Amino acid sequence: MSEQYQPPKVWTWNKDEVSKFSNINRPIAGPTHEKTLPVGKHPLQLYSLGTPNGQKVTILLEELLEQGVSGAEYDAFIIRINEGDQFSSGFVDVNPNSKIPALLDNSATPPLRVFESGNILLYLAEKFGKFLPKDLAGRTETLNWLFWLQGSAPYLGGGFGHFYHYAPVKIEYAINRFTMEAKRQLDVLDRQLAEHRFIAGEEYTIADIAIFTWYGSLAQGGLYESAEFLDIKSYKHFQRWAADIASRPAVKRGRIVNRTWGDEQLEERHDASDFDGVLKS
Repeated sequence: MSEQYQPPKVWTWNKDEVSKFSNINRPIAGPTHEKTLPVGKHPLQLYSLGTPNGQKVTILLEELLEQGVSGAEYDAFIIRINEGDQFSSGFVDVNPNSKIPALLDNSATPPLRVFESGNILLYLAEKFGKFLPKDLAGRTETLNWLFWLQGSAPYLGGGFGHFYHYAPVKIEYAINRFTMEAKRQLDVLDRQLAEHRFIAGEEYTIADIAIFTWYGSLAQGGLYESAEFLDIKSYKHFQRWAADIASRPAVKRGRIVNRTWGDEQLEERHDASDFDGVLKS
């Protein structure tokens, strides 16, 4: 048995430690370099990457455009987090927390910065009056599940996903702890979807979009190569919902924006024609 780790009295940052996440994680905030963000032709400027959190916003924007909301036209610029783009002075001005996605709404005077993916969904839904019920009960239930996602996804990504898939050492205690929580969350969703077509009821909302990007990708085997390990197929109602959301044309488009991996990818998006020849189905 290897020697048990004993934390020091005061933790210090080992700047020389090299890992896959060296350019992502650091214990201080603020910019590391000066760089101005690009600006496109539309009022909505998105700076992001095609991760689950990034997909939340591009899926909603594509759904809005599908509904004929012309004001939702947007430019999506890629932020390469593995290269430290999120620590540029321009990005930090839009999101001082240096996390994607970040949105700048130039239709307002002065322009409004919007950060945190859940807040961007809420901002756009309220701005355009779509995908968020107007009645108090429907709105409240939708926000119940949106905030559920914002609180739960870190256990799936930073917890289960990290220790099961990314960690250089497989730690049984950590994997068991976060697998337990991931499966509990899946059961929460499966039970809710046994009684409702969509997460918050019979209406498709920003709650479905937010939850789909994380848990829907998990349902389709797109996260952490863990579908068999988690026995994803056993959550029948959850699987039905995930397949239903995945088949939506706007979801298919939104999932590939700012993505640089996989069979379908669109590094930047500035016009609907950018998807021509990219989507295979």
